Amino acid sequence: MGKLGIVGAGAWGTALALLGARAGHFVSLWARDPVRRAEMRKTRRNPRLPGVALPPQVVLADEPSLSQAEVLLLAVPVQHFRSIATKITAAGRPLIVAAKGMETATGLLPHEIAGALHQGAPLAVLSGPTFAAEIAAGLPAAAVLAASDPGLRAQLLSLLSSSAFRLYGNADPLGAAIGGAAKNVIAIAAGAVIGAGLGENARAAVVTRGLAELGRLIAALGGKPETGFGLSGLGDLVLTCTGRASRNFRFGDALGRGAAPGDILSQLEGVAEGVSTAPALAARARAANCEVPLAALVADLLAGETTLPAAMEALLSRPLKDE
Repeated sequence: MGKLGIVGAGAWGTALALLGARAGHFVSLWARDPVRRAEMRKTRRNPRLPGVALPPQVVLADEPSLSQAEVLLLAVPVQHFRSIATKITAAGRPLIVAAKGMETATGLLPHEIAGALHQGAPLAVLSGPTFAAEIAAGLPAAAVLAASDPGLRAQLLSLLSSSAFRLYGNADPLGAAIGGAAKNVIAIAAGAVIGAGLGENARAAVVTRGLAELGRLIAALGGKPETGFGLSGLGDLVLTCTGRASRNFRFGDALGRGAAPGDILSQLEGVAEGVSTAPALAARARAANCEVPLAALVADLLAGETTLPAAMEALLSRPLKDE
């Protein structure tokens, strides 16, 4: 039985803690909010995962370095990722990045931030189609553990695997991370077409063309295009663009119905990472000379630089070409 540390006790971080406990590990779980930390320590529950209690193997910790842990999973929102990652000490321990998105100010992916702050630390990316509530409930799921070092992959694959949670190895952490970031942006577009009443045909077109954008961006930034067709790309894209448990889809749906972005965010429980990722992703794609028309229009829509009807017209009036 190993010792696992999880930095971030939102719905996803707590679900990871439950996975770790089911896999037979002692788990230290740290919450950014001291009030939430104290409440979870007292009640043994996370209010965002109703009906699920923390087992005895999970302990609420008071500091983010979790010095007793042998492996750290980083599951904090991307826009807070850098500030939290600076507070931990890797000390040679593997770091598994379980956050999806891009840092708005820099366009960096979370594993790139972790790699810059903790040079030399063994690094992996955990991604895939995983709604936290279903993971917490013990429902079956599969995900990707991506690391360029095959020895590290082999070591970490068994860490969270269980009879209900299947992990696949992948040698392309960059591609896996791009998939996790881009799918949130595409999910906003998918939600917007449904909210605006444009129909399932339109959603299918958004998902399919979004997958094409995702693959182009992975290739342009140096990843492996085939990663986009796996769990961390297509799998996560399908889930996020069709499941109402997706905050990004719900955000897009409300946007399509005419709500203002600020009003939607104020009523949304948790973080819709696609909102802050969209402008960073569009900017990074431009710098790489990579066309991502859907993501770029989502960024313009969120910035108030276009409207949904104008965005749809712009997409449909693009030059005709082969798929």
